[in-house]
Amino acid sequence: MPTPKPLTIHKLREMKSNGQPIVMTTAYDYPSARLAEEAGVDIVLVGDSLGNVILNYESTIPVTLDDIVYHARAVARGAMHTFRVADMPFMTYHGSLDETLRHVRRLMQEGHAHAVKMEGGQEIERTVKRIVQAGVPVLGHIGLTPQSIHQLGGYKIQGKDPQSVRRLLDDAKALERAGVFAIVVELMTEEAAERIAREVAIPIIGIGAGRSCDGQLLVYHDLVRYSPDYRGKKFVKTYADVGSLIRDSIARYADEVRTRAFPAEEHVFHAGQDSVKALYGQS
Repeated sequence: MPTPKPLTIHKLREMKSNGQPIVMTTAYDYPSARLAEEAGVDIVLVGDSLGNVILNYESTIPVTLDDIVYHARAVARGAMHTFRVADMPFMTYHGSLDETLRHVRRLMQEGHAHAVKMEGGQEIERTVKRIVQAGVPVLGHIGLTPQSIHQLGGYKIQGKDPQSVRRLLDDAKALERAGVFAIVVELMTEEAAERIAREVAIPIIGIGAGRSCDGQLLVYHDLVRYSPDYRGKKFVKTYADVGSLIRDSIARYADEVRTRAFPAEEHVFHAGQDSVKALYGQS
């Protein structure tokens, strides 16, 4: 069979036009990326959410460009045939354009990403436009933007009133003008996300944004509950409890080592009689 090729940004727009939902998840290493690809997801995101689920930071703010590049390289080896997006971490696209493009270059050349993701709306329109003009696909991100969590005052649902809906729509249209190929909308009312998806031509991918989006995104560790201290979220559906399975498996291993049930006969190697004699001498 011919090797499948990753989706293109043009195909993603066709999916919106055809009403075909886009499936997106995060991945942070080779195993998660390989499994996501084998499961048939459309887009894999190397998100700065790795700060929360991999590095146990309280927010995404401490995540560095080196962190994203490192994890993106591993993901590229696992999801070779899937469209891969890498997050631009906190404050890596708010300096000079030259500095921003250097950061983008690292994500593309060293991290082997197909596109980059940037949080923000109207305030980053010019920067996004210049990156797109440089030939780099950009995925937008509005609504709850974790890199601005302190300014937002916490993890609050966005788009609850007409003024905030108007602002979100203006942000989406600014990003569309700048040339993004799609926008992630996070933790907002279904009504706000529905209006955005209706009024822009590019795909809108929701995470905690209801049923009217053109696609859905879930964090890998949420959808398989891979965490020692998992906390449920209203907008997340978990499809497995991998964390409990791993913990229980390790506990069984520890118990069998302590009771000498492991290793058993089937786990050991035996030498021939000549080798035994050579090792221990004649009996």
